[in-house]
Amino acid sequence: MTRKKLPIGIQTFAKIREADYYYVDKTGIAVDLVEAGSHYFLSRPRRFGKSLFLDTLKELFEGNQSLFKGLAAEGRWDWAVKYPVLRLSFGGGVLGSVQDLNESLHRQFTNLERQYQLTAEFKDTRSRFSEIITRVAEATGQRVVILVDEYDKPILDRIEDPTIALQIREALKDLYSVIKDTDAHVKFAFLTGVSKFSKVSLFSGLNNLKDITLDARYSAICGYTEADVDSVFAPELLGLDRQQIRRWYNGYNWLGEAVYNPFDLLLLFDERQFRAFWFETGTPTFLIKLLTARASFIPELGTLRADSELLSTFDVDNIHTVALMFQAGYLTIDHQSMQGQDIVYALRYPNREVRQSLHNSLLDVLVQSAHNRLDNRIRLYDLLAANDLPGLQTLITAFFASIPTDWYRNNPIAQYEGYYASVFYSYFAALGLDITVEDSSNQGRLDMAVRFGGRIYLFEFKVVELVPEGNAMAQLKAKNYAAKYLAEGQPIYLIGVEFSKEARNLVAFEVDSADSVDANTINCLANP
Repeated sequence: MTRKKLPIGIQTFAKIREADYYYVDKTGIAVDLVEAGSHYFLSRPRRFGKSLFLDTLKELFEGNQSLFKGLAAEGRWDWAVKYPVLRLSFGGGVLGSVQDLNESLHRQFTNLERQYQLTAEFKDTRSRFSEIITRVAEATGQRVVILVDEYDKPILDRIEDPTIALQIREALKDLYSVIKDTDAHVKFAFLTGVSKFSKVSLFSGLNNLKDITLDARYSAICGYTEADVDSVFAPELLGLDRQQIRRWYNGYNWLGEAVYNPFDLLLLFDERQFRAFWFETGTPTFLIKLLTARASFIPELGTLRADSELLSTFDVDNIHTVALMFQAGYLTIDHQSMQGQDIVYALRYPNREVRQSLHNSLLDVLVQSAHNRLDNRIRLYDLLAANDLPGLQTLITAFFASIPTDWYRNNPIAQYEGYYASVFYSYFAALGLDITVEDSSNQGRLDMAVRFGGRIYLFEFKVVELVPEGNAMAQLKAKNYAAKYLAEGQPIYLIGVEFSKEARNLVAFEVDSADSVDANTINCLANP
């Protein structure tokens, strides 16, 4: 097997094809889109190959046949016809105001005018864009192709400042309405971005866009499938654990075939070690702030449900947590089901990278000490590996004891009962362990199950001020949660964890074995 160059960070189709880089053929999907319609919108997370796909469309419409030799599109495209392509991109740099946006458009419009030998007759962006479209179509005798890359980035750049973000949104709304107004001169239009803003807020003047974000036929339009990894990148797999690759990076799904994030795999093949490559390129500070400000119950994040309307409910003044996490790539679709006449989507974390990295970032806010967080996480792993349950109780108590009293007093999230379970859960999730939360059985719903080191740990959480009539261990036993796991043939430990909002710490930590032969109880009760 011959190794090729890895196209890390390359978004230019011609460069990949001419310089013998690895290439996963998406040209068949491109032709499918053109044959099926003319105006499309696609939402995908950052660094997923959207820009490369747009550049592929550009080369296809411009008729550069030599680049497509041996690819799916070669025998399906009419290479005798060439179309003028107008491409706009907002991916470079941060656009912090409407003025910045207008300056970016001025530069891009000027380049297009030079390319087609036009003279600008209008100063306002709307009129200027409209004039470029109509005059290029007239000059070339062909309707134009419009490709917009990262259509939403100017808004997302200022999403934490709603006033400015709304101003930018209105300016973009005015710009994109031109595509609808000049429809007679447009052969094909394709807009991509991370977020799907509602049509009312941003696309009210462009209601002829077909949204293919959740179209199963195009689930793999960006990203690498299992088959792509095993065939195209077969030379790179030597020496790497294939199952580990799946666990770390596979799992993104938009109702069709699951895919890997390309950026992750290319850097894995280059550096030959497993790391959170995608997550590290853009820490979601806004998302973390939103989750903590809304006192989200962290253990539930990977088990949320939504309908199609909720997943697309995103705007400057209406940012739903679920929609943001899904569109940004921190949640993906596990499966769909019918609830009456409505489709409901069960969501999950895509893979180990996302779950582990997201909870690491959350711990920075929940614990307020990066040094303590790291020390505690390392110690937690060592204790689990040794099955040292009394040591686990001591460490978890130290988790909360190390948090300053002033932080509890000044941070509203610490006033919610879910805070304690969220810190507890996030430490385990940040280790990348095999965790199941809210696991259902015919007896009820278990708070958390952890599989590690050939053992199964079943956790139940309680806040004593809210449940004075019973305790966590009593519920574990009464509900017989262990029965569901007995068939796995591994030692099972029941762990009841009780918190106190008043004490701001653990007040009870009971451990019992679920082995019916050896039912010796290990009592590790913390003094209130």
